[in-house]
Amino acid sequence: IAAVLGFGGIAGTAASIAKILFFIFLVLLVITFLSALFRGRGPRL
Repeated sequence: IAAVLGFGGIAGTAASIAKILFFIFLVLLVITFLSALFRGRGPRL
């Protein structure tokens, strides 16, 4: 009973948090790539 009543809200909250974190890391990746590009060296992998 608790699973039916509670997991929906937890799953929705977790999905929205994951979406926010995904966009934050995507922005950080783009900023890092652009700063490496403007410095004249490519990112070291």
